[in-house]
Amino acid sequence: MIYLTQLVFVREGKEDLFNQFEDVAIPLMEEHQGRVLYRLRPDADAYVTSEDERPYEIHFLSFPSDDQLNAFMSDPRRLASAHLKDQSVRSTLLVRGVAL
Repeated sequence: MIYLTQLVFVREGKEDLFNQFEDVAIPLMEEHQGRVLYRLRPDADAYVTSEDERPYEIHFLSFPSDDQLNAFMSDPRRLASAHLKDQSVRSTLLVRGVAL
């Protein structure tokens, strides 16, 4: 099992575009056996400390294997909507891990 933690930094004013992308991407991810374990949008009070800019959303995802992850990433339907992500997301921080 692969676990991914993604901090998503959205361009100011582009939140609707980002959510349009997520509306396409999340169901596709599930078709490829991916799961959204947590999708968080914490407000400022949720942070105890932060050295850098706070992300718009934090995602905790899982995929059974690299094959399913790669199939999701290269799915033509996801790629057709990637312009929404490109226009709305300034940057991401992706951390890959395994359960201990």
